[in-house]
Amino acid sequence: MPAETNKKQILEQAGYFYSFDRMIYVNRGARKVFSIEYVQDHDDADLEARINEPTSHNGEWTFYFSSGPSDAVKRDLSAILG
Repeated sequence: MPAETNKKQILEQAGYFYSFDRMIYVNRGARKVFSIEYVQDHDDADLEARINEPTSHNGEWTFYFSSGPSDAVKRDLSAILG
Protein backbone atom coordinates (compact mmCIF):
# COMPACT_ATOMS: atom_id res chain seq x y z
CA MET A 1 0.00 0.00 0.00
CA PRO A 2 2.85 2.51 0.52
CA ALA A 3 3.49 2.61 -3.25
CA GLU A 4 -0.17 3.47 -3.88
CA THR A 5 -0.04 6.17 -1.21
CA ASN A 6 3.03 7.71 -2.87
CA LYS A 7 1.32 7.69 -6.28
CA LYS A 8 -1.74 9.34 -4.77
CA GLN A 9 0.47 12.05 -3.27
CA ILE A 10 2.24 12.57 -6.61
CA LEU A 11 -1.11 13.05 -8.35
CA GLU A 12 -2.59 15.30 -5.68
CA GLN A 13 0.51 17.51 -5.58
CA ALA A 14 0.19 17.90 -9.36
CA GLY A 15 -3.40 19.12 -9.00
CA TYR A 16 -5.32 15.89 -9.68
CA PHE A 17 -8.45 14.85 -7.82
CA TYR A 18 -9.94 11.37 -7.59
CA SER A 19 -13.43 10.75 -8.97
CA PHE A 20 -14.80 7.84 -6.95
CA ASP A 21 -17.76 7.17 -9.22
CA ARG A 22 -15.57 6.95 -12.36
CA MET A 23 -12.40 5.57 -10.70
CA ILE A 24 -10.17 8.15 -12.42
CA TYR A 25 -7.78 10.92 -11.43
CA VAL A 26 -8.55 14.21 -13.19
CA ASN A 27 -6.73 17.49 -13.68
CA ARG A 28 -9.00 19.96 -15.44
CA GLY A 29 -6.23 22.51 -15.97
CA ALA A 30 -3.92 20.01 -17.67
CA ARG A 31 -6.90 18.25 -19.30
CA LYS A 32 -5.51 14.85 -18.37
CA VAL A 33 -7.21 11.75 -16.98
CA PHE A 34 -5.55 8.71 -15.38
CA SER A 35 -7.52 5.54 -14.72
CA ILE A 36 -6.93 3.87 -11.37
CA GLU A 37 -5.70 0.80 -13.28
CA TYR A 38 -3.08 2.87 -15.09
CA VAL A 39 -1.88 4.33 -11.81
CA GLN A 40 -1.65 0.87 -10.24
CA ASP A 41 0.08 -0.69 -13.28
CA HIS A 42 2.85 1.93 -13.67
CA ASP A 43 5.68 3.00 -11.40
CA ASP A 44 6.16 6.44 -9.86
CA ALA A 45 8.69 7.54 -12.50
CA ASP A 46 6.35 6.71 -15.39
CA LEU A 47 3.46 8.43 -13.66
CA GLU A 48 5.52 11.58 -13.09
CA ALA A 49 6.71 11.52 -16.71
CA ARG A 50 3.11 11.41 -17.98
CA ILE A 51 2.07 14.17 -15.59
CA ASN A 52 4.91 16.35 -16.88
CA GLU A 53 4.20 15.75 -20.57
CA PRO A 54 3.09 18.90 -22.37
CA THR A 55 -0.66 19.29 -22.59
CA SER A 56 -2.58 19.32 -25.84
CA HIS A 57 -2.88 22.71 -27.48
CA ASN A 58 -6.15 21.87 -29.21
CA GLY A 59 -8.17 21.69 -25.99
CA GLU A 60 -8.69 17.94 -26.09
CA TRP A 61 -8.34 15.68 -23.09
CA THR A 62 -5.47 13.20 -22.80
CA PHE A 63 -6.41 9.81 -21.37
CA TYR A 64 -4.02 7.41 -19.68
CA PHE A 65 -5.69 4.03 -19.32
CA SER A 66 -4.07 0.58 -19.09
CA SER A 67 -6.17 -0.50 -22.04
CA GLY A 68 -7.16 2.44 -24.20
CA PRO A 69 -10.65 3.80 -23.65
CA SER A 70 -13.07 3.55 -26.53
CA ASP A 71 -14.01 6.64 -28.50
CA ALA A 72 -17.43 6.56 -26.81
CA VAL A 73 -15.84 6.63 -23.35
CA LYS A 74 -13.56 9.48 -24.41
CA ARG A 75 -16.54 11.46 -25.72
CA ASP A 76 -18.58 10.81 -22.57
CA LEU A 77 -15.76 11.78 -20.22
CA SER A 78 -14.89 14.84 -22.30
CA ALA A 79 -18.51 15.99 -22.19
CA ILE A 80 -18.79 15.41 -18.43
CA LEU A 81 -15.45 17.02 -17.57
CA GLY A 82 -16.00 20.04 -19.77
